[in-house]
Amino acid sequence: MHPALEVGPMHSRLLPVAMLWDPLAPVPTATEVRRLEGVRFEVIKLREPELDGHRWLHGVAIYRYRDIFFTSWGANEGQENTAGEVVLGRRSADDCRTWSSVEVIGPPLGDEGRSHGVFVAHQGRLWAFHSRFGKGEGRAFPGLCMEAFALGETTDAWECRGVVARGFWPLREPLRLANGNWFIPGCDEDWRAAVALSHGDDLLQWDTVRLNVGERVITEASAWAEGDEIALVMRNQSPLDPANTCAAAALSADGGRTWTDPVESNLPLATSKPYCGTLSTRQRYQIGNSVRGGNNSRAHLTIAVSRPGEKLLSRLWLIRDAEVPPSLRDTYGCTDRQALAYPHAVEHDGKLYVVYSAGHLPANQNSAELAVIPLAALAAR
Repeated sequence: MHPALEVGPMHSRLLPVAMLWDPLAPVPTATEVRRLEGVRFEVIKLREPELDGHRWLHGVAIYRYRDIFFTSWGANEGQENTAGEVVLGRRSADDCRTWSSVEVIGPPLGDEGRSHGVFVAHQGRLWAFHSRFGKGEGRAFPGLCMEAFALGETTDAWECRGVVARGFWPLREPLRLANGNWFIPGCDEDWRAAVALSHGDDLLQWDTVRLNVGERVITEASAWAEGDEIALVMRNQSPLDPANTCAAAALSADGGRTWTDPVESNLPLATSKPYCGTLSTRQRYQIGNSVRGGNNSRAHLTIAVSRPGEKLLSRLWLIRDAEVPPSLRDTYGCTDRQALAYPHAVEHDGKLYVVYSAGHLPANQNSAELAVIPLAALAAR
């Protein structure tokens, strides 16, 4: 047995910790993976530094609230994760075909930065949780904390509600657990995997729980939850085989308070943030760069799904490869091959709306892009 699969007695109805992909179904290579049909592509925000000054864009999120699609991302006139970084967004009222002007969710903070995060609707209000960093302890993000913003009911503008968690960067929208708490996966100030747990329905108080990764760099968590059991899927910067990178996995059986030690899974994943969710068809899905033998490339954005009601992923499709789709070539004005990364998704009306970064320049100088996938295309039997 592969040593990464020797996880001891910790099993559950959710999954054996390190088994994310059905071992009886080989993961397709880049040449084998089938392209999804019927996908509509849109550009949410084009990289336009000559117009808005922002060279860097990353971490797009999407959420639907009161018939409006909300998106957000981090933007910077300089390099990522530096002072002056801000949170911007756009809205769409016509199924993501046209977009509002860019709005400011998290304005600049002088010698600190604000960056990408997530949305959730709760008790009749739309919330946004975003990272803030720049002053304090931390090897990667000094003074990292999570701030809350609420959409004003009368102003329709974003209002900062202050710091709600220390040492945490949110990377997936909150999940409600059986115990009444909310749960967010992400990373900490040292760029290691961490999660945040709310105090019940109080979205202004969260506890940060860090995973035991030792000297390894295992970070940027996403998750599935079932009751109080949670499975984390994480970016793995310390792979057993650097030529064949795989996601790391960990499991909690007590609502995220304690965790198994992360281990390498059998799901290929380039060193980039994954996104996990569950469709209305009861299929789990994971979006990332997950072709077998992908040589740690972000050239193939994929979605893996399970069969309805099952835990293990067993089918993989290509959402988009590095070639610019014909429908977007006029928008981009070029056909340069693009890296595709940092996905996020929301389901609505029989479709999965997937947002991600797309760019041909180094250092995440990206545009924000959207793929709309019909759920029927993701059927797995």
